[in-house]
Amino acid sequence: MKEKYYDALLNIKTIGEQKGFLKSVHYHRYEPTPYSALETLCAHYHIKSSDQVVDFGCGKGRLNFYIHHVSGAAVKGIEMNEEFYQEAMKNKSSFEKKHRIQDEKIQFYCCLAEEYQIDTQDNRFYFFNPFTIQIFIKVVNNILDSAESNPRDTELILYYPSQDYIYYLENSTSFELKMEIPLPGLYEQNQNERFLIYGLR
Repeated sequence: MKEKYYDALLNIKTIGEQKGFLKSVHYHRYEPTPYSALETLCAHYHIKSSDQVVDFGCGKGRLNFYIHHVSGAAVKGIEMNEEFYQEAMKNKSSFEKKHRIQDEKIQFYCCLAEEYQIDTQDNRFYFFNPFTIQIFIKVVNNILDSAESNPRDTELILYYPSQDYIYYLENSTSFELKMEIPLPGLYEQNQNERFLIYGLR
């Protein structure tokens, strides 16, 4: 089972889903991206060590630690849930005991996604359906404003993408689809089992 293998390799604890009720109808339950999906993503999509990846709704930080371990990229996790944020910070301490990193390469922020101030170095943005289309629009507009003020190669990575997200990006923004990565063995039964990569025109 890849979940246990990678959690042990990275010295972190990310298995499990969210229990209890959410405080807002706009934010969805925490569910980590499966490690098998992350393997497929990194096998087909090149993340450079110079990239700065932001995961909106990062939960306990699984994607952040995996991507940093595989690529050396700087990673940021944005999490509104205080409990998950604390779990992510514990995982960071555990990860650092086993893997040497520069402190600023892995960071977590406890705030609402739409309130996160996009850094001029942030250039890759990850979404696993963390919130409703209303919040997604606000976050994407923040990204677009930042890219306009500080032009750079900017891409969005969507896992299990919702039709609302796709429709908005393709009809109301300057993002265009650059790549589709179906998950082998899963996509055939469920066409949501894929990654979509959108880049600025």
